[in-house]
Amino acid sequence: MRREALRPRLFGRRVSLPLVAWLALAWTALWGEVGVGTVLGGLATGLVVTWLLPMPPIERGVRLRPVPLVRFLAYFAFDLVISTGRVVFYVLRPGDPPARFVRVPLRTTSEPITVLVMVAISTVPGSLVVERYPGELLLHVLGRPGDITEAVRRDVAGLEERIVAAFGTARDAEELV
Repeated sequence: MRREALRPRLFGRRVSLPLVAWLALAWTALWGEVGVGTVLGGLATGLVVTWLLPMPPIERGVRLRPVPLVRFLAYFAFDLVISTGRVVFYVLRPGDPPARFVRVPLRTTSEPITVLVMVAISTVPGSLVVERYPGELLLHVLGRPGDITEAVRRDVAGLEERIVAAFGTARDAEELV
């Protein structure tokens, strides 16, 4: 009930009063003076902007769990060191390094978790997310010879599990089973 009080209807559309207040504060700061006209102008502008350009609902799908976060960061740091060494080896070695494109399925449908997985993959040297499709990623992997498809899929599945353990909701964890 209280949450609805902060989002009254204006001409049939919900308007977030905290967002209107924040926009009015920003408006007042931009004008550089605190006056009745500036504050009222900021409130009017905030109402018009939030009514004309409603924000999509935000998925509150990220939680922070310290112990799994430390585990994720330890694996991530180890992967950074190994991958950096692998890329340096192939850069210093004559000839072209082995490179492959691999399609990797994702088990989670959570947008925040998918973004975290994509950022973690792209941060590690020698791996890059080329494209995101519904339920899968297309990766470019550098410096791993041979048929690497299953190994890369296992690595990404493990990464996805560690990220869900550190940041995911109960629903995200259920999707991994």
